[in-house]
Amino acid sequence: MARVFVCESGALADGDARKVEGESFAAIAVFNVAGSLFAVSDRCSHGNASMSEAYVEDDATVECPLHAARFCLKTGKALCQPATDPLRTFPVVEEGGQIFVEVEEVSA
Repeated sequence: MARVFVCESGALADGDARKVEGESFAAIAVFNVAGSLFAVSDRCSHGNASMSEAYVEDDATVECPLHAARFCLKTGKALCQPATDPLRTFPVVEEGGQIFVEVEEVSA
């Protein structure tokens, strides 16, 4: 596992998302929902949409900006059609005033 820096803790406001990209892993969307941090795959499982641009709800769900598919940020589960496949979730760590995501690096 690798710990990837997302941003300073105060830089991700409630209801905001941040996209994290790297050479050794697929893009990840990190969300702040009422102080709770969640990370999921950035690509919608239904289509080619960035989840970091999704509509964040107070119940820790997000709605895909293209097709209105909804996902649970806690589990990644697809909550409605047209999506049926879940989003992958990732552990988020807040330490020393910084936010990190833990990812498995994929060798090239």
